Amino acid sequence: MDFMDCAKKTEALVFGTDGIRGRADQPPFTQEVIVPFGRAIARWVCKKNATVTKPVILIGMDTRESGPAIMDWLITGMIQENVSVVDGGVLPTPAVCHIIQSSQELWHAGVVISASHNPYYDNGIKLFDARQGKLTHEDEACILAEFEACYGIASQPIISQATKLDALVHAYGQAITAHFSKHFLQGLSIVLDCANGATSVIAPEVFAHCGAHVITLADQPTGKNINEKCGALHPELVAQAVKEYGADVGFAFDGDGDRLVMVNRHGVIADGDDVLVMLMQHPAYASVKTLVSTIMANEGLKTHLETLGKTLVRTPVGDKYVAAYLAEHNLPLGAEPSGHVIVRDFLGTSDGIFVALKVLESMLRNKNNDLVTFTKFPQVLVSVHVKNKKDLSVPPLSSIIEDYKKMLKDGRMIVRFSGTEHVLRVMVESSDEEIAHTVARDLAQALQLALE
Repeated sequence: MDFMDCAKKTEALVFGTDGIRGRADQPPFTQEVIVPFGRAIARWVCKKNATVTKPVILIGMDTRESGPAIMDWLITGMIQENVSVVDGGVLPTPAVCHIIQSSQELWHAGVVISASHNPYYDNGIKLFDARQGKLTHEDEACILAEFEACYGIASQPIISQATKLDALVHAYGQAITAHFSKHFLQGLSIVLDCANGATSVIAPEVFAHCGAHVITLADQPTGKNINEKCGALHPELVAQAVKEYGADVGFAFDGDGDRLVMVNRHGVIADGDDVLVMLMQHPAYASVKTLVSTIMANEGLKTHLETLGKTLVRTPVGDKYVAAYLAEHNLPLGAEPSGHVIVRDFLGTSDGIFVALKVLESMLRNKNNDLVTFTKFPQVLVSVHVKNKKDLSVPPLSSIIEDYKKMLKDGRMIVRFSGTEHVLRVMVESSDEEIAHTVARDLAQALQLALE
């Protein structure tokens, strides 16, 4: 096979901050790419588990209409190698992670077909090792090398030869509730926005099992309505419902269930920084001295922790970097403001349902019914779509950024590209909210024009 032909057809096969992601009707999400990609994944799993006779891979997906076809293509590639594949059906991302990591003698890797918070017409593939969790850069390089070797090799017809285990999602729910007292949510009215995604069945089931009166939104997936004006990117839906029903609290999950946004009983929206502080108030974590977030964490969080004699560590954007730091330094709590929150003594990756229950446990034990956390610095985040991604550290882009930095009297500025979309994100913090808004808006527009 001609290498240039391979490169041309697979140029979109690039690992971002969380697997691969893109339009579900465009490369790499085509049969000719995904089948050999599945085979490459299986080869990587075999190499990681060289002493195992036949490694087992669990594969799950969210509710996008493109999911079943992508799953068939992946399985077609995987079963041509020496692995067994189990189809778990619709599973939240943290469910796949919990299942494979809690029974490492049975499972060796997990695959999730999901584009997380993206619209239905996108999709993605997330990969997990049963022992280490999220992949390292070395793992990704190995898979891409195997992919180049597999691309163009004739494959069997697309026949699903995976074992189906639809009951896994309920086993995951039982594993979560085992960590909490029976009916500990008795008397609470809770709004849940399931984003018409992978938590649509299991989240209401878990909260009801814990004794809550559950008001559920966006729990009727059609394949095209995942994240559509609902979920963690649109928490105003939960905020409105909390006030309308007089609920005690509300939570919005994203399409694959690994992030959440919370809303207090007054309809005030709180992000991952606030969730981290709520968890820190829990008796189990009150003595923790170091908490982990990303460079996007609000400066007010750092100030708040310092007053308590605690330290905030910031990592690059991406919950995989938070997870890696937590594991390296044996720390229990980490989060992203976007809503990825890791309680590492339960799971090494973010789990929206478990974290929401842990927040409620903290709320009840501290009688903090208003979810009071900390005072934020005014922070403005502006995202704009761009045609090209270029190096922001060289002129003229760097010069534009420096000019706007000079307009800030205090605070911080972060300019970065999304790792999963053609989006530029500008974050500005300042004690003067008006200046923060002006600088963020004008800088984003200036860079958008420069990147045309």
